[in-house]
Amino acid sequence: MRKLAFITTLIVILLISMGIYWKYFFTYSEGYRAGLLQKISYKGNIFKTYEGEMILSSVQSNANVAIASEKFFFSVTDKEVALQLEKLQGENVVVHYTEKNGTLPWKGENTYFVDSLKINNTPGKGFR
Repeated sequence: MRKLAFITTLIVILLISMGIYWKYFFTYSEGYRAGLLQKISYKGNIFKTYEGEMILSSVQSNANVAIASEKFFFSVTDKEVALQLEKLQGENVVVHYTEKNGTLPWKGENTYFVDSLKINNTPGKGFR
């Protein structure tokens, strides 16, 4: 009877551990996003985190204004990357992100985490 209880407890702990890993640490997707860095801020009530917002424009007008766009909300865990982003607000940038299935309060508000960036020096042109 004790052996059965031990095995059951071990299986439950293993399943819970796998669920926590899948929810908070497993990388669901990763890639690059290009757009206009609109905002980066350091905010939070208990846990302060760096949160950002980019405008991803799919169609540009002749006046270099985004016509059709969507917003990309992200969190930054690396302070150096966040400080670089603060200096580049209003600029076109390309960021590398990883997407998790969930987030922990001390890591950020969003499931997208930016870990690096580069500047696009040719506004209105495609990123290569």
